[in-house]
Formats: sequence, C-alpha cells, structure tokens
Amino acid sequence: MKTNINIVYNGQTEEAFNFYRSIFGGDFIAVSRMSDIPNAPAMPEEQANKILYMSLPIGEDIIAGMDCPASAPPVVQGNNFMINISTASVEENTRLFNKLAEGGEIKMPLAHQFWGAFFGMLTDKFGITWMLSYVNQEQS
Repeated sequence: MKTNINIVYNGQTEEAFNFYRSIFGGDFIAVSRMSDIPNAPAMPEEQANKILYMSLPIGEDIIAGMDCPASAPPVVQGNNFMINISTASVEENTRLFNKLAEGGEIKMPLAHQFWGAFFGMLTDKFGITWMLSYVNQEQS
C-alpha cells in the first residue's frame, strides 16, 4: 500500500507544480486537463485547460494536484488536500473504502475509471477526504 497527498487549487495547479519541480527536480509523471475527460460536455477554453490531474515524484513519494472544477465552490487554503491510497487489489481497495465510508459521505463510488484505475472518493466521518485507487500494473 502506498499513501500520497493530493492538493486542490483554485486554478493554480500548473503554476504550483512548476514551482515545486523547480525546487525538488524531476519530471511530471502525469498531466491531464479537464478537456481530456472522455465525452466531456462543452466547456469554455479556460475551464478545458485547467488541470484534471498532475503528479510529481518527490523521493519515493508523489504529490498530485488538480484544479477545482467550475461546478464546485472554491477551495479554502488549508483544507484543500486529500489522502490518496494506492492499494494492492480490488478487494483491499473495496474493504478499505467501505470501512472509511462508515458514517461519512461517498463523493465518487468505487468504479473502474477511464484512466485505468478502480477508484473511489469519500469524506470520512471526521471530514477528511480519501481517494482509494487500485491499478493492475500487469494490465497498465
């Protein structure tokens, strides 16, 4: 199991991650824009160019970021992060997701996603947002 931090920005993800890369070095692992979502509804160019997902390795760990979608209220600095758990199997992902969801709120039910992960997102009963993801490395 691997744990990483995801940070949500109000449109500054790309700028922030270029800043972090200038400090820590390395290359981005992934950069996806809102326009990369399959069958996405038409959106203004400014929204289409916002970051859906961006990640940068720092040593053995990864920080990931995204821009807050236009449909969501702006994030507040200080509570704009999520904990991302990469699990070893669909079963482990499901077990942890279901336990963390007890008394909390499911934001995105567990499902196979277009980027190849079995993924779900929830906020636990203490207000912490978790993203759980399983990617079969043999198939990716």
